[in-house]
Amino acid sequence: MKIRILSENTINQIAAGEVIERPASAVKELVENAIDAGAHNIHVVMRDGGRELISVTDDGYGMSAAELGLAVERHATSKLREDDLTDIKSMGFRGEALPSIASVSRFSMSSRTGDSDDAWKIEIEGGKKHALQPAAMNQGTRIEVRDLFYATPARLKFLKIARTEFNYALDVIKRLAMANPEIAFSLMDGERRAFRVSAAQGELLDVRLRRLTAILGNDFGDNALAIDVERENIRLTGYAGLPTYNRGNAQHQFLFVNGRPVKDKLLNGAVRGAYMDFLARNRHPILALFLDIPTDMVDVNVHPAKAEVRFRDSGHVRGLIVGSLKRALTEAGHRASTTVAGAALGSFLPGRDMPSLPQYSGRSMAGRTSFPTPPMPDAPYSAGLGERSLDFQKPLFQDSLAEGFTPPVGRVDPVEVVDDDLGEHPLGAARGQLHETYIISQTKDGLIIVDQHAAHERLVYERMKKQLLENEVARQVLLIPEVVELEQDGVDRLMTRADELRDMGLYLEGFGEGAVVIREVPALLGDTDIKGLVRDLADELMELDQALSLKERLEEVCSTMACHGSVRAGRRLNVTEMNALLREMEQTPHSGQCNHGRPTYVELKLSDIEKLFGRR
Repeated sequence: MKIRILSENTINQIAAGEVIERPASAVKELVENAIDAGAHNIHVVMRDGGRELISVTDDGYGMSAAELGLAVERHATSKLREDDLTDIKSMGFRGEALPSIASVSRFSMSSRTGDSDDAWKIEIEGGKKHALQPAAMNQGTRIEVRDLFYATPARLKFLKIARTEFNYALDVIKRLAMANPEIAFSLMDGERRAFRVSAAQGELLDVRLRRLTAILGNDFGDNALAIDVERENIRLTGYAGLPTYNRGNAQHQFLFVNGRPVKDKLLNGAVRGAYMDFLARNRHPILALFLDIPTDMVDVNVHPAKAEVRFRDSGHVRGLIVGSLKRALTEAGHRASTTVAGAALGSFLPGRDMPSLPQYSGRSMAGRTSFPTPPMPDAPYSAGLGERSLDFQKPLFQDSLAEGFTPPVGRVDPVEVVDDDLGEHPLGAARGQLHETYIISQTKDGLIIVDQHAAHERLVYERMKKQLLENEVARQVLLIPEVVELEQDGVDRLMTRADELRDMGLYLEGFGEGAVVIREVPALLGDTDIKGLVRDLADELMELDQALSLKERLEEVCSTMACHGSVRAGRRLNVTEMNALLREMEQTPHSGQCNHGRPTYVELKLSDIEKLFGRR
């Protein structure tokens, strides 16, 4: 077969296969064009999941008759200045979307500029262009895509049911709406309005929070930490959820680069790195981050769908994200999400069954325990302790944006709290202990229930991290060394990492076939189950990347040690011990959640409790 040049329509259909994967892809391209056109209102209609109809109407600049005919030509665009691919400031720039869509559908586009009395319309059917004709409409552009993929029926076979395809498009609209709060968006499924947000004005962070709350719900607004950091002409803004406000997948993580929604492994990895001290491996934070970076420092021309980017200095970008998130989490102090209290109150309401609690795998002594995470209620409830927690945490944050930043933490002397002092202590005064597991504390305007094991586990963990970073892990010599029997491969793993474990305060040696002897342990672990700790560490090392040092995987190893060294559930505490734990929680960053992302305490406001009994 001789080499030949493909027809223009075939080329467009091939391009459509790359750019227009499904109806949501067409919606994305058309809405991005509307954003580039300066629209203030964008209205989208879909029928049959986009197979039958996709209609996008905007009130942007519009196009003249000459521009309308040129816009549907391949690689025709107004968005590149002097063909410079290093200075892309618009959402689109390839000039492929419109001809690609038109080549596989029955396509029509009408437009009118602000200084023209006439509107014009062009129709294309399966790549065959018809003559321009007059139309009637206000300023802006309206595009209708009917019978998508009718010219390439093989693609239709790969589409999912209408509801699924519509939800893909809804996700696209939501992401674009998050990035553009100054624009009003609406999406209709046939005759039903599925999504609508109004345009907002005001300060950037305030406007974004209102838009994010409108899309993600009020719970996000109540539990979001503001991010606003600028370094070397790169600015990171947005909102990140508290660790105790999490999900079982990463679908609620929204990342934007220069206003463009992206799905980037570097950015996702940075988020995991920032939260790794606070969440179990199968739990994910909820956040929306907006990275504004000079155009010459990022390449968006990586993939036809423009969902991937490449940074000139990826390490700098990752460090900015990790450091900014860690700083925000640190400044949040011991604050836990308000949804925890809401779930607790919901379980107390008369006539309501206990809400079902989704399970997720967390790390415990055996490394395989499942912990419940509280459901996310819709009802409003009182805010938590976040507004007062910072008074008790005075670390110097100003220059602490480095990725490895860890705030100071240490033991706190017991403080006797009387009723007159309740207002001075966010976590109040201990009044009792339930089931040798939960501390009941009275505050000025409510009560607090503390999980003593989860709380102390976080405190021990923070102390251990601080000592390790300062290379001052205090060790305690065992009067009688402990011999631990293990399978030989477990012994081999421990001995391979023996020097690193010694730096962490655990001194062990081989003791014949299938055993090790423990001679020294970290002093802060106190009286703990040394044999259980060593067995868990042997299991832990099997799952760790052997190419990384234990200091690089500090959170896994320290978390396991902290779990063994913390106050156990089932241990009876006196009032002095309980109050000492509360005071240390107040002064320890991140004490609102344990190392697995579970809340360490629940606060119930007196006003909410009174509502349960009809007193309000």
